Amino acid sequence: MLVLHWLANRMMPNKASRHTGRHKRGSRQRRERQTRRQRFLSPYLWLFHKLPSWPWLLGGGIVIGGYVWAFYYFFVSPFGFRWRAMYGDATYPEGFEIHGIDVSHHQGEIDWEVLRNNGMIDKYPVRFVMIKATEGASNVDKRFEENFRQAREYGFVRGAYHFWSTTSTGRAQAEHFMRNVKLEEGDLPPVLDVERKSKNQTPVQFKASVLTWLRLVEKHYGVKPIIYTYYKFKTAYLSDSVFDAYPYWIAHYYVDKIEYKGKWKFWQHTDCGRLPGIKGFVDFDIYNGSYYDLLQLTIGSNEEDELEPWV
Repeated sequence: MLVLHWLANRMMPNKASRHTGRHKRGSRQRRERQTRRQRFLSPYLWLFHKLPSWPWLLGGGIVIGGYVWAFYYFFVSPFGFRWRAMYGDATYPEGFEIHGIDVSHHQGEIDWEVLRNNGMIDKYPVRFVMIKATEGASNVDKRFEENFRQAREYGFVRGAYHFWSTTSTGRAQAEHFMRNVKLEEGDLPPVLDVERKSKNQTPVQFKASVLTWLRLVEKHYGVKPIIYTYYKFKTAYLSDSVFDAYPYWIAHYYVDKIEYKGKWKFWQHTDCGRLPGIKGFVDFDIYNGSYYDLLQLTIGSNEEDELEPWV
């Protein structure tokens, strides 16, 4: 029995010896990893010790400055315009004198007399009003008739726009708009507000549907409609030359300059404007030209018309 016990101890190491073996192997692996790490870092450590401190300080300052600039440009600056407008310290794009607004049922009941007498944007009076008329193939804005009538009664240059739906054809939407909107001389051309493309349509199908609306409406009113959309959407889907024949109303918020390089007539530059006579926020717009040019854009106008400036 003693012999068997001795043989068993010789053939099977005890727990302490097994633990010691694993410890030695683990220590060897750690030393190997540490050696590889030192070999990888050694050129950089040599460079760090050899170079003077000012290049490192300069490089660090550039990196930190880049992060600060990117944070300001992409996060602070865009919303800064909105914050200032919301809390009464609005900043407006410079170099423009013809200002207007666009309204719908979201603005509720508007006091048009107060708006006419006291509505000022960047020290300039409100000259024009774009009014939501229809949406899709069946919806009529519940404030359209009242807003459209009052806008003319109080002397504003008025326009009517249709909000594009992804669930109806271009023809059905055009016919719906034409049934419900009676434009007169002195009104701005009809507007197509298109901001979304159906997922079930290819870009080619979408463009064809939009063109159907534009051409039917142009034939009906005898004037080219205005296209409203934000510039990235236009670049993605409406950049074909055929769309450049239509006046462009660009939506680009919270910037002091437009990034879009093409021609444009109107610029919706904020959605949080405030004016006497309107409860809550309202969109502010700019016309890219003079008041005379704005009147020339209206239905029935031509170069020989005698136009009295609104003062």
